[in-house]
Amino acid sequence: MTSSEILPGEIPPRPVVGRLPRYAAGKPPVAVDGLASYKLSSNENPLPPLPAVLEAIANQQDFNRYPDPLSSKLRAALADFLDVPAEDIVTGAGSLGALNQLLATFAGQNDDGKADEVIYAWRSFEAYPISVGLAGAESVRIPLLNDGRHDLAAMAAAVTVRTRVILLCTPNNPTGPILTAAETEQFIRSVPADVVVVIDEAYQEFVRAADAVDGIALYRRYPNVVVLRTFSKAHGLAGLRVGYSVSNPGLTQYLRVAATPFSVSQIAEQAAIVSLQNYPQVVERVQSIVDERDRVTAGLRELGWFVPEAQGNFVWLDLGANSAEFAELAEKQALSVRAFGAEGVRVSIGEPEANSRFLALCADYTNPPQRS
Repeated sequence: MTSSEILPGEIPPRPVVGRLPRYAAGKPPVAVDGLASYKLSSNENPLPPLPAVLEAIANQQDFNRYPDPLSSKLRAALADFLDVPAEDIVTGAGSLGALNQLLATFAGQNDDGKADEVIYAWRSFEAYPISVGLAGAESVRIPLLNDGRHDLAAMAAAVTVRTRVILLCTPNNPTGPILTAAETEQFIRSVPADVVVVIDEAYQEFVRAADAVDGIALYRRYPNVVVLRTFSKAHGLAGLRVGYSVSNPGLTQYLRVAATPFSVSQIAEQAAIVSLQNYPQVVERVQSIVDERDRVTAGLRELGWFVPEAQGNFVWLDLGANSAEFAELAEKQALSVRAFGAEGVRVSIGEPEANSRFLALCADYTNPPQRS
């Protein structure tokens, strides 16, 4: 068969595409008569953007023009907010966009035909294996500890001459625990200085653990550290796709080459700036979600459920083979939750009524997870 005879649907992709898992976005809730539906499957902020942000969005009009490819105004605002040089910030379409730019820069297929290695804990952020594979690199997955935390000792032991990037997700999505400042710094010191260590802090604003790592503090001390953050969660701007990385000039000089042009729109940039200008209100909203998270966690533990340390805007239920069953029961209660195969279920913290209904479901469930 000649190329002219091949139907579009028969054109094969790159071989790596067939080996990659598919990203499974959180499903919307199913309508149930007599019940309000709630989506607890995507770690979204249940609250809309701040009123000032919504006003800024409504007043934006320059969509006939391309956005500033460097997001200069947002980077200046972030530089002031974080007390870092604007030159150390590279924006992207969410923290995932920033991660993809980083992987495209530092990990992939080498001239000798061998793939670089990217180490990360597993289970962790679902997009990691997809992003690593599409970059041309090889995933090295290190199983989590029984309490849902990173096994940093095993991750350090897995480093080889082919390791180029290590991804640390804190709080870990979907299990919830943070990395401490002390253990993370010890880990960074234990790996070669030419390995890029990425501290993915998408949920940083929800963290209340006093000993939690602060990625910005470590970036100031270690030239190989990159911090990822986003406006999707705490700021309630998930649909606008704006995130960023912070790293030293030795890394940012290359990241800018790989950065996707115009990835942050005018409307996303302005919304993020206004949200930063009104940050005390963001903090108040985040605290209301943290209070609900703590209520849910305490309620689950009172019911005898084992729940890993929850420091994001979600809780993890180590339900194993019962995960799909629990998700179906939640669906019948007009709640959508995120089941991960036969591993567990992640439940985002939503509106108080949704959280209360979730706790009621757990009270009636007969197979609660116990600490392994």
